[in-house]
Amino acid sequence: MKIKHVQTWQVNMRLAEPYKIAYETVYSAANIFLSLETDKGITGYGCAAPDLEITGETPESVTRFAADTIVPLIRGRDPLRIAFLLEKFRPYLKTNSSAIAMLDMALYDILGKVAGLPVYKILGGFRDRMKTSITIGIMPIDETVTRAAEYVNRGFRALKIKGGLDVASDIEKVIKVRERVGKNIELRFDANQGYTVEQSLRLVKETRHAKLELLEQPTPKGQPDLLRGVTDGVPIPVMADESLMNLRDAFRLARRYLVDTINIKLMKVGGISEAIHINSVAKSANLEAMVGCVDESALSIAAGLHFALAKPNVIYADLDGHLDLLDDPAAGAVILKHGTLFPTEKPGLGFDLDGTKIKD
Repeated sequence: MKIKHVQTWQVNMRLAEPYKIAYETVYSAANIFLSLETDKGITGYGCAAPDLEITGETPESVTRFAADTIVPLIRGRDPLRIAFLLEKFRPYLKTNSSAIAMLDMALYDILGKVAGLPVYKILGGFRDRMKTSITIGIMPIDETVTRAAEYVNRGFRALKIKGGLDVASDIEKVIKVRERVGKNIELRFDANQGYTVEQSLRLVKETRHAKLELLEQPTPKGQPDLLRGVTDGVPIPVMADESLMNLRDAFRLARRYLVDTINIKLMKVGGISEAIHINSVAKSANLEAMVGCVDESALSIAAGLHFALAKPNVIYADLDGHLDLLDDPAAGAVILKHGTLFPTEKPGLGFDLDGTKIKD
């Protein structure tokens, strides 16, 4: 089997509702889609969600990298030699992580289709469904509480509250959300690097009776030792997100026990293969993991889900980046029921893009 044709195209998707986090307000998402057509009639699909702040990429840079580097290196190659092919892209991983994630998931999609199995079963098949949190962006306290109640009414059982701009307001939000949704809903808090160590400790202490499940990336990513100060000072798990961009970061975080858990996003790390390596490092240090996302199509959400389903220590999922995207060409690539995500159980990533909608 050989790859005979490679195609990329950009899809701009508006958000049904813009949201605010500690460092920006997001209104839309541009994703780049990839198709790898083989000489056996099997086509694999992937998706990149470049983000200048997170991955250092733009839609234009991903498209250019695909044309200048991906196509020459993989055309005519056997797509089932995934490790061999991806090793060719390791020198480019630091500056092209979402583009390489796009290629990685397309290769796994082909593998699953050839095997006639969903990717998660090929990777280990530990579970067949996973609860996901849904994120509440930064907004006034009353709106935050109202939104939390709406999500619970829609069946979500885990909420992630964004903050990091004002610790006093964040404390009040957490307490009031807990009062509104009751004790059985999991609450997670993401400060997006907005706190000092002291502010982090204050948040956890003053929301103790609200029973936060975890605290995500409270301190700046460029000062990883600050994470250790929070981790050692609070009784709940502390998670690294922006501080984890690659395998070396995972080793540093795990070796020095700077955090209790890590957030693995395929777009940051370069796809399923690299996520598996990073997760192995976490497991070696007895760290738990979460699979996260950015604003990305349901196709790449499916890839993240398949990875998470396969591995026992990936116990959290924050795979909601597709829910507010309008006109997602891969809508339906994952199935959401009462706050739980299911794969389609079809071979590969479980979804074929409509060829009639692919633009040259």
